[in-house]
Amino acid sequence: MDYIDIFMLGWNLNALMFVVNLLLAFKIIKSDDVQKLQEESQMLHTLKTEFDKLYPNRQLETLISYAMPFTAFYRGLYRLVEMYMFFNKNKGTSMFDFMVYKYQADINKIKNDN
Repeated sequence: MDYIDIFMLGWNLNALMFVVNLLLAFKIIKSDDVQKLQEESQMLHTLKTEFDKLYPNRQLETLISYAMPFTAFYRGLYRLVEMYMFFNKNKGTSMFDFMVYKYQADINKIKNDN
């Protein structure tokens, strides 16, 4: 296997993880009513604004991870395993609950480190 084949495989796996993320997003959007989604979106926007203040380069890191072979795939796979464990431990929760948990955990982590 040549280096170019390895890179192509890595980028294909990154693309696969991007598609999986999109499918998860579409599934969540289709399953809830508009009013509930707007309320959840507002709450997540507030958390994301605080998160972005603490991690100003996060968007750039995400873009770079999709450009590097395998990076986004492993990052996404880790997040999917984390979601699976969260949902197994917390029965009856939704993706919104997981997102709030992750934002709050990351915000608290950086605040406790300072």
